[in-house]
Amino acid sequence: MSETIERKKRILSGIQPTGTFTLGNYIGAIRNWAKLQDEFESLYMIADLHALTVRQVPAELRRHTREAVAMVLAAGIDPSRSLVFVQSHVPAHTQLSWILTCNSQFGELSRMTQFKDKSAKHPDNVNGGLFTYPSLMAADILIYNADLVPVGQDQTQHLELARNVAQRFNNAYSPTFTLPEGYVPKAGAKIMSLADPTRKMSKSDTNVNGFILMTDDKDTILRKCKRAVTDSDGIVRFDPAEKPGVSNLMTMYGVFTGKDMAAIQAEFEGQGYGSFKQAVGEVIADGLAPIQNEYSRILADKAYVDQVLADGAAGASRLADRMVQKVYKKVGLLQL
Repeated sequence: MSETIERKKRILSGIQPTGTFTLGNYIGAIRNWAKLQDEFESLYMIADLHALTVRQVPAELRRHTREAVAMVLAAGIDPSRSLVFVQSHVPAHTQLSWILTCNSQFGELSRMTQFKDKSAKHPDNVNGGLFTYPSLMAADILIYNADLVPVGQDQTQHLELARNVAQRFNNAYSPTFTLPEGYVPKAGAKIMSLADPTRKMSKSDTNVNGFILMTDDKDTILRKCKRAVTDSDGIVRFDPAEKPGVSNLMTMYGVFTGKDMAAIQAEFEGQGYGSFKQAVGEVIADGLAPIQNEYSRILADKAYVDQVLADGAAGASRLADRMVQKVYKKVGLLQL
C-alpha cells in the first residue's frame, strides 16, 4: 500500500529594502520567518521593486538590498531550507503583474487605504506604481501558488485583492491560481513606537528615540528604552488600552525572555519603571548581539551573499516561469 506524502504548505513573505530594519520588523516578521522554515515550504523575498514607488537613491537601494539579505540570513533564515531571493531577479513577477493589473478593477485599487495614506504622505509623487502595486503584490503571491502569506493589519486588504483577482481569473480562464490565506503569527506581532506607543514602530519616525534599529549598539538601546514613554502610575502591568507604553515594553521583554505577561508583572512588582526599562534594554541588546555579529560576518562575505541570491533567483524563477507560461497561454498570448 503506497502512502501519500502530504506536501508542506507553501508560505511567501517579503520585506522592502528601505534601510536598516527596526526591532519591530524583526519581532513582527523576520523572527517568525526562521520558525516557519520547519513547518512550511518557505519563500522569502526582498521586495526591491515595491520600494520604487518612492524615489530611491540608486546606490543606496543596492546597498540596502544587500544589507537586507544579510540581516535575513543573520536572523536565522537558512538558504538550504528556504528560497531567499530579490524580487527584481525574477522578471516573471512583473510579467504576471501586467496580466493581473488587467484583471484588477480601478475601483478596487482606488479603495486601498495604503494608496490613500502614501498619496497623502508624498503628494508630489502620486505615481502609477503606487496605484497598481497591489497588483504586483498579487503577482508576488500568486506566481508561486502560495498557500499562506503572513500579514499584519496593514496588508490584509492587499491579500483580499489578491484573492479576488485570483478568483476572477480562475472563473474567466479555468482554475489556475491557489487562493492564498492570511497567516497571523502568535504573540508580539506588532511593536509600537517608544516615543508614541499608539503608533507602530517605524524608522520613518521623525523622533529617533521612537525606534530601535537592528544595528543599534547596547548604549543606544539602553538610552532609547530609558526614554520610552510610559505613564505616571509606576506599576508594570499589561493593559494595552490604558497603559500602551508599558504594555509595549512588556511585549518586547516577553519576546526576548520567553516569559508571559503575568510572570513579567510579578518580576517587577514594586520596582517602578527605572529598573524595568533598564532590564528591557539589557535583554534586547543581549538578544540582538549574536544577530549583529552574524550580520557583520555575512555582509563582509560578498561572494557568499551573491551565491545565495543566484541560487534563490534560479529556484524562484523555475516556479515563476512555469506559472507565467501557463497564464500567457490561457489569456491567448501567442507562444513561440
